[in-house]
Amino acid sequence: MSNVIATKKLSRYFGEGEILVKALDDASLTVEAGEFTAIVGPSGSGKSTLLQLIGGLDEPTSGEVFLDGKNISNMSGNQLSDFRRDHIGFVFQSYNLIPVLSAKENIEYIMLLQGVSVEERNKRVQSILHSVGLQDIGERRPAQLSGGQQQRVAVARAMVSRPSLILADEPTANLDSHTGSALMDIMKQLNEKEKMTFVFSTHDPEIMNRARRIIRLHDGCVVADERKNN
Repeated sequence: MSNVIATKKLSRYFGEGEILVKALDDASLTVEAGEFTAIVGPSGSGKSTLLQLIGGLDEPTSGEVFLDGKNISNMSGNQLSDFRRDHIGFVFQSYNLIPVLSAKENIEYIMLLQGVSVEERNKRVQSILHSVGLQDIGERRPAQLSGGQQQRVAVARAMVSRPSLILADEPTANLDSHTGSALMDIMKQLNEKEKMTFVFSTHDPEIMNRARRIIRLHDGCVVADERKNN
């Protein structure tokens, strides 16, 4: 299988001298297409930093990140923005929905930027709303939705443009256990059906239980890489 992600000696340091913090230190790993992977570790271990570097949301101190075989570390700002738009879906714990847009409009926004036709946008939005169980509330704005519903909109938005990679940073952190578990079931089903690659940073046992691979970080270093048979 092809590698969607490859990092080579990836590091991110903050500060200098005696206050130098190695948020991520010399991390090399690959993730293949279709994987369902959890990055785990205690607070401050580098999980979110690694995810942000993979997604091009932060610049490494040293090392390289390759996505779909392309070195995003060498891309200009505009090139990186376009690449993220077309290849990566993001899910954040804070949802990051646009409050003045309906659920449907939030989901289709990326496709609008991509120039997808009205007919194709409508088709994809209706299909993904049904997949995440929100087919009856597509016209509601975020303030009219529960936290779990907002996060499902965020998942639908991340997936609807059919990116090769979904990056989810603590996606269940603001949800109760029942809602978080239901959301993970949805993402696992979509992963198996659509063959999209998911990488999570998480403390959540529900995500760890469903992941087929667990990458463990400690003090910015990859200390274990475990694959499961499920």
